[in-house]
Amino acid sequence: MIRALALFLALTLPAAAQEVIVAGMSQNRVSITADFDGSEILIYGAVKRDSPPPDAGALEVIVTVEGPSTPVDVRRKGRVAGIWVNTASVRVDSAPTFYAVATTGPLKHILSDTDDLRYSISVERVIRAIGIAAEADGSEEFVKALMRVRTSEGRYRLLEGRVELTEDTLFRTDIILPSNLTEGEYKVRLFLLRDKRVIASQERVIGVRKEGLERFLFNLAQEQPLIYGLLSLVLAAIAGWGASAAFRLIRA
Repeated sequence: MIRALALFLALTLPAAAQEVIVAGMSQNRVSITADFDGSEILIYGAVKRDSPPPDAGALEVIVTVEGPSTPVDVRRKGRVAGIWVNTASVRVDSAPTFYAVATTGPLKHILSDTDDLRYSISVERVIRAIGIAAEADGSEEFVKALMRVRTSEGRYRLLEGRVELTEDTLFRTDIILPSNLTEGEYKVRLFLLRDKRVIASQERVIGVRKEGLERFLFNLAQEQPLIYGLLSLVLAAIAGWGASAAFRLIRA
């Protein structure tokens, strides 16, 4: 009887509005050259619906851009006999080299802790520090210190209110990638939310690759380290001789 009633209600009541993301980017490839000083990526999109939007809960949008993740050793310095030395360290298993979160509103007001844990949206959830508790006292402080340092360097960014949402349908945001990018794939994730819950998501990729002279030097350093080292010494000697010659001409 209960199953029959549930089936009847499912057939007679109108279906909930389904909202999906249709998104694009101004570019999906970034080339790092000798004169590269950063890049700006426009991420835009629209909300596609098969019926009018629901009345419950305002629509919110979150966009994240995540660079390649690597292990990181975080060290704490302390004074020993009047000298600053490393007194403790922990190893963070995986931390993104770049991470930006752009939102339509304050992150804590539009995203629940449950969905933050499920989708790993905030930078605190993205950094995975598995098994560091036994390595040093207060290991969580090391993770906070890593976040603090990379935030000051511009590599971790929280851009609240930087996603423009028009008529609950069109959205856009600009993400500035710094000049010190790490080569690899940058994952772009887009989330639609209502009542602090994620109702739709989409993922795109930006490829970041060294080109030209940067690519040649990188490959040389990786594949022929001896030649790269000798070439560096030769260039340093030529630069030193050139500076010395210029100084003598100025004095003369």
